[in-house]
Amino acid sequence: MNSKAMLPVLALLFALGACSTMYYEGLEKIGIPKRDVMVYRVEQARDTQEETKEQFKSALEQFTAATHFTGGDLEAIYTKLNDEYEASVSKAEEVRDRIEDIEDVSQALFAEWEQEISQYSNANLKRSSQNKLNTTKTHYQQLIASMKKAESKIQPILTVFRDQVLFLKHNLNARAIASLKNELDTIQSDVSALIASMEDSINEANAFIDTMENK
Repeated sequence: MNSKAMLPVLALLFALGACSTMYYEGLEKIGIPKRDVMVYRVEQARDTQEETKEQFKSALEQFTAATHFTGGDLEAIYTKLNDEYEASVSKAEEVRDRIEDIEDVSQALFAEWEQEISQYSNANLKRSSQNKLNTTKTHYQQLIASMKKAESKIQPILTVFRDQVLFLKHNLNARAIASLKNELDTIQSDVSALIASMEDSINEANAFIDTMENK
């Protein structure tokens, strides 16, 4: 069963929770091996990163627009910025959860693979399987490192967003707008770095998916 065909089944099962040995065994019984679960979760993480990238672009646009405020309803500006901040926090949590999901299934997959390698009696087949496992682990480590690097760039941006949104909430005046302007260059630089890092991670995810699906 390819990853796209099993989407409805996985979506239902994942909604039920639990990442355990019994959970993965249950998936195996209905024809969904750990390898497919891993590919599916990497696809989910990649898609979430795409969505997160767009969310932070949107937040930056609202932040930039707020610095150009020259008069009108400043509370409406605050509401827009706060909505963008909360949406960004939600996406940050989703990115973190997706990475944890991948790490969980990878541990189960690699442990199973190691155990099965020990069962080979044919030395050539055993060596071939071990080489494939080593290669897969290397690609996986590159993927996770890339995802965590991108994820680590999120919180500093959220911290600045939160501070500025709170300051705007309590100071609906020119002083608050001046504060936003003072942080604009930093925010722009940090969001650009985040987007670039996420694009690298998305590319790593696509490469890893290709590797897994072609094995």
